[in-house]
Amino acid sequence: MYAIVVDGGRQYRVEPGMEVDIDFRDLSQGAEITFDKVLALSGSEGLKLGSPTVDGATVTASVIGPKKDKKIFIQKFRRRKHSKRRTGHRQIHTRVKIEKIGA
Repeated sequence: MYAIVVDGGRQYRVEPGMEVDIDFRDLSQGAEITFDKVLALSGSEGLKLGSPTVDGATVTASVIGPKKDKKIFIQKFRRRKHSKRRTGHRQIHTRVKIEKIGA
């Protein structure tokens, strides 16, 4: 059984027990999140597609905690001006564990 949910403009294919990194939310560990924008739901009776969402379908997840992404480097360079700059950025995500998919 799996579902396709929308969160923060991104679509995630999730299954029960799966860990997913979503956009950062300031929530404590163990808090519960409910995703109600479910685009598709697959179960024993087959695939159910929504238009645009499946009515009454929800996905429940619990928060594991914040997680930092890998560091990316940004370099700016102006030729023949002796001007260089290098900065870095690490995006923070919230890691959640999918508990159950309800139809």
